[in-house]
Amino acid sequence: MCGRYAAKKDPATLADEFDAVDATGPEHPGPDYNVAPTKQVFTVVERHPRDEEGTADPERTERSIRLMKWGLVPYWAKDPSVGNRMINTRSESAAEKPAFKTALARRRCLLPADGWYEWRRDGKTKQPFYMTSTDGSTLALAGIWSTWRPKDADAAEPPLVTCSILTTDAVGPLSEIHDRMPLVLPPEAWSRWLDPERENVAELLAPPPAELVGALELRPISDEVNNVRHNGPTLLERVEPDPPVQATLL
Repeated sequence: MCGRYAAKKDPATLADEFDAVDATGPEHPGPDYNVAPTKQVFTVVERHPRDEEGTADPERTERSIRLMKWGLVPYWAKDPSVGNRMINTRSESAAEKPAFKTALARRRCLLPADGWYEWRRDGKTKQPFYMTSTDGSTLALAGIWSTWRPKDADAAEPPLVTCSILTTDAVGPLSEIHDRMPLVLPPEAWSRWLDPERENVAELLAPPPAELVGALELRPISDEVNNVRHNGPTLLERVEPDPPVQATLL
């Protein structure tokens, strides 16, 4: 699963890295070392731009950095609190589940992350790990998004825009930490995933290749990350458990 991650980069940096425009507006989150569900998070989307009347231009697409609330609320939901239970979506069944299939076909996004957290259970103890790229590059977590409005909402009121992170079977040594992991997409898959004209993305839902996982570091860290009120770069510092674990996936 993926219930917590780190996102340190500002939207201008992400826009440059993902070849997108910054559409987050003047108010956006600063560096967050303990991103938790229900927070506003950065996402990357690609859509057909619309004119002042709301008509989409089918000849053009625009990739942008946007803010969404983490926890998917389907458009048909009666209560937005359902999003608290939909922070993750299993990639294996997303195309069949009513809550996710429309978003998977029509509204896909990427969630930029510097790394994500996972906990390894050992009896009664849980050792937290931080999974991050060894070269500092941003990880693109596959996601889906949706918009929601209450039935009595004013037409001019902006909708609630929410998202969910897709998960898959853990690969290689990652499976020794947890049996699930976020679906991390390599750069060569970004355009296919974001393409608003592509509805079938079944070939992109498989676990990431061994080469991508091999470029990750499994870093044991302090259990301070367990508390969402703790937030800062010290959360990412290596803290060796006893006995020590291997630092890098080979």
